[in-house]
Amino acid sequence: MSLPMPTKEQLRDWMLMTVGTIIMVIGIYFFKYTNNFSTGGVSGISVILAHYIQGMTPGTVGLVINVALLILGYAVLGRSFGVKTTYVTLLQSGLLRLLEIILPMKAPMTSQPLLELIFAVSLPAIGSAILFNVDASSGGTDIIAMIMRKYSTLDIGRALLLSDCVITFSACIAFGMTTGLFSILGLVMKSLLVDMVLENLNINKCFHIITSHPDSIERYIIHNLHRGATRLHGEGIYSHEGKEIILTVVNRKQGVLLRRYVKSTDPSAFLLINNTSEIIGNGFRGVN
Repeated sequence: MSLPMPTKEQLRDWMLMTVGTIIMVIGIYFFKYTNNFSTGGVSGISVILAHYIQGMTPGTVGLVINVALLILGYAVLGRSFGVKTTYVTLLQSGLLRLLEIILPMKAPMTSQPLLELIFAVSLPAIGSAILFNVDASSGGTDIIAMIMRKYSTLDIGRALLLSDCVITFSACIAFGMTTGLFSILGLVMKSLLVDMVLENLNINKCFHIITSHPDSIERYIIHNLHRGATRLHGEGIYSHEGKEIILTVVNRKQGVLLRRYVKSTDPSAFLLINNTSEIIGNGFRGVN
């Protein structure tokens, strides 16, 4: 029995998961580990535990923790646990351990800790946003959240934030106040950056086009931009003249083309253009 061939969308998702994981690994290994920045999650726990466990590196500690959490996840959640999470977790842990073997780093890359903190936070944030965008996660404390969600009514978001805070404040004890304060600053930056990057990755343009000449605009949307649209019927309050309202959503590049076409076709058209980042439906994200 032959396995079904993956679709282009599936191949794209796996490629994005790989790229997102590599970006995360670069930020964690080259900037977070070498500076002992602990901004929560398994990587933060690994940095602190490796400081106290003789002969253990953060990559080794992280690999052990992640594998243990994967086993726990499959034992508790079963197949619903997710192939994507397993792939990303093993790839991230394996790459971090591999880098420790082939490219060991004993000191930070620069003498500028604030600059290194920016990279230590922004690169994993970009990687996480890419993973979230294809409905994947990097495992770690997310696995604990899945288990807690199944068996309790706790506010998972607050519980994870609290655990990240405890891990981050522990860096003050392990590495001193300077590193601890940088870690606290990194936690604040991380909480803001992931949502910001995710929103910008998904940004699209929502058009409300009020026009007296809808037919040519609709043809352009369908045949040139290969998008769908909805026509609404309206009436001007002042003139009581009948108007047609075309509602459509396009990407940024298509938005520039559509705006240019509408103004050349109907100079009196009224356009309302909004940024939107959460679109579920045919041609965008599926309903999960």
